[in-house]
Amino acid sequence: MRIPDHSVTGDGPVTIYLFHGAYGSKEYWKFMIGRLVSRGFRVVAWDAPGYGLSPLPDTVTLQRLADAGAILVAKTSGERNILFGHSMGGQLAPRIFKRVGGLIDAIVISSTIGWFGNTSPEDQETFVTERLGGVSSAAEMKSTTQQVVALMLGPNSKSEECDLVTKVASSTSLITFKAVVAAIKGAGDDEAILAYSGINVPTLLLAGELDKTGKVSGMQRLSELIKGSTLHVVDGVGHYGWAEKPEEVMAVLERFLSRLNLCSARPISI
Repeated sequence: MRIPDHSVTGDGPVTIYLFHGAYGSKEYWKFMIGRLVSRGFRVVAWDAPGYGLSPLPDTVTLQRLADAGAILVAKTSGERNILFGHSMGGQLAPRIFKRVGGLIDAIVISSTIGWFGNTSPEDQETFVTERLGGVSSAAEMKSTTQQVVALMLGPNSKSEECDLVTKVASSTSLITFKAVVAAIKGAGDDEAILAYSGINVPTLLLAGELDKTGKVSGMQRLSELIKGSTLHVVDGVGHYGWAEKPEEVMAVLERFLSRLNLCSARPISI
């Protein structure tokens, strides 16, 4: 498997890997990357297989995507390394850790379902039908995605950053998205639970109070599985808390990393 397409920005001793969700690509992290680099971090943001310029494999599973993520980390790791996985990226983070855990100092998991069985049957049906029901063309995919992302964002999420999330998400390939949704549905619950419970580095979980996808209740169950993890609920936001309330998320992230001596020595201003 070739190394996935990715960007490397900054030159600090601590590298933060940004793994996007099922909607998106490395492009929607633009503002997040800027904030992290200004604070002295080196940032690697990937396009998962099937996204951006990364080719879609013949067979798509979460395990295969995690293989790609592990290759990326192994090829680009810094002195100290942090995985930041959002949504689908939050499902991949524990699987990537399982493969290259010796390189990882901490993990941040943002707004993920964890595994399909961690949601109710009603939520499982909604997850699929809202996103793919009746969608058969690129134009329909773009229109549907714009509508779904609008529902995933909190009611007060009006900003250039949220607009970028919507724009990038709506460029997601229908073929890729179908394959990824099938992979999420097909991943084994027991395997996922073992992956999360196998995390043995400091872990921060970020949940959006109003998130209808990576619900707080589901994130709480993840927190119970990951020994010693910290769960922070961002008030008033939906699925993209890091874009909806970036100042709060950065403050929480910096407090978490400061306790681990993983923050840059550069002055921090929020």
